[in-house]
Amino acid sequence: MTDLNARIGETRATLERIARDFSPAVFASSLAAEDMVVTDMILKAGLPIAIFTLETGRLHQETLAVLKQIKATYDYDIALYRPRPELVDEYVTRNGLNAFYDSVEMRRECCRIRKVEPLGRALAGHKAWVTGQRRAQSTTRAELAVQEDDAAHGMVKFNPLADWLEADVWDYIREGAVPYNALHDRGYPSIGCEPCTRAVQPGEDVRAGRWWWENPDSKECGLHLVDGKLVRIKSVAA
Repeated sequence: MTDLNARIGETRATLERIARDFSPAVFASSLAAEDMVVTDMILKAGLPIAIFTLETGRLHQETLAVLKQIKATYDYDIALYRPRPELVDEYVTRNGLNAFYDSVEMRRECCRIRKVEPLGRALAGHKAWVTGQRRAQSTTRAELAVQEDDAAHGMVKFNPLADWLEADVWDYIREGAVPYNALHDRGYPSIGCEPCTRAVQPGEDVRAGRWWWENPDSKECGLHLVDGKLVRIKSVAA
């Protein structure tokens, strides 16, 4: 618990610094467990960091229910950014509703339309954005830094939970009675769109249920990619 208390203190300090030195800043929440930790810290401290989520049109009902839990617990409305209907219609008409199963390229194009393009709109006008990513989540995030230069979006990016362990996340949630997605209790440690997420088996990587039909090295939706590759362009010391 001592280590967790230290991580909590460091994370709160990082969020306070973001609010103080990088305003306006925004938090991109997937409504997963990690993101609920960050949400709880931001809202309980009353920090001026806006929170949004990408409502792709294909989320689980359990994920959407978290929005109501946040409203009931914190009296806060998460901003929703949705894909452009004409882009979704064009993709589905040309390729089929579930063409993302056909190839990595088709899947990434679906993610681009439903997540990456809306993310660009959500980040516009901000100096920094915050994520709930952790190094321990997958091999693609092993070198994650707390603070990075995001050249693709022309701003600073923060991952304040970078060094948190899975146990840290759940200890914080249980200790603080933080609301969370019910799918986590059904074997879903990482949750994305409904057709692209499955429960994981004991011993599997926490992101094994995301795009489970693909090679682990390709398992990013594009939100943290530059030219199709996961790139840590420049880590910045706190």
